[in-house]
Amino acid sequence: MKLLFIGDIVGEPGRKAVSQLVPKLREQHRLDYVIANGENSAGGSGITPKTAREIFAAGVDVITSGDHLWDQKEVVELLQNEPRFLRPLNYPPGTAGQGSAVFEVQPHPTLGVLNAQGRTFMPLLENPFLLVPPAVERLRQQTKFIFVDFHAEATSEKIAFARMLDGRVSAVVGTHTHVQTADEQIFPGGTAYLSDAGFTGAHESVLGREIEPIIKRFVTNLPQRFEVARQRVFMQGAILELDDASGRAIGIRRISEPLG
Repeated sequence: MKLLFIGDIVGEPGRKAVSQLVPKLREQHRLDYVIANGENSAGGSGITPKTAREIFAAGVDVITSGDHLWDQKEVVELLQNEPRFLRPLNYPPGTAGQGSAVFEVQPHPTLGVLNAQGRTFMPLLENPFLLVPPAVERLRQQTKFIFVDFHAEATSEKIAFARMLDGRVSAVVGTHTHVQTADEQIFPGGTAYLSDAGFTGAHESVLGREIEPIIKRFVTNLPQRFEVARQRVFMQGAILELDDASGRAIGIRRISEPLG
């Protein structure tokens, strides 16, 4: 199995990159599934049904999210009605939406996808180290292919979390920092790992936002309006290859594809 994971989509430039590049990459690499983190796809913060439809129309099969989940009030519609949209699994019981699911895109095998959020330097949710392992075991009863988007700030937390899951899932890829790391590897148990997939959007920026207002904020400590940047757009993420017999990872490669 081959799948593409796309790092945090930021605003309209990120959505445009996905729309133009995903169809080409699906054909070029003969991808079975495409997963994207879309938590910043609506104006650079949050996600709406409209932006989700645009991402799905580009050829993305599953959208994950993170700490900006609630930034757009329309997200409730997605959580209630869109089975291809995941929120972090470690919200309290009764929260709308789902944190994991098994997907099937004919004629390909089923794929389990799980979205979890870290707690170090992040809004405190339930402990993912306690909640995710039993959720993984439930997914393993349905499929041997399991991808995890771990939305977290601290690299140490990401590595420890992925090491805990080594051999139980096919891959753990981190999101949230918007800075693509160069530590892609396959752990001894067969789990592919990357600390952060980077982001999809304008890279002549500060993490996808216009540069000057952010500098001014650091200089003056006064509130500023952080508009989405638009120059030098890239789609970042990783392509993973999984063994069809075992579900173990046999390849992981970072991508940073320019738009235009």
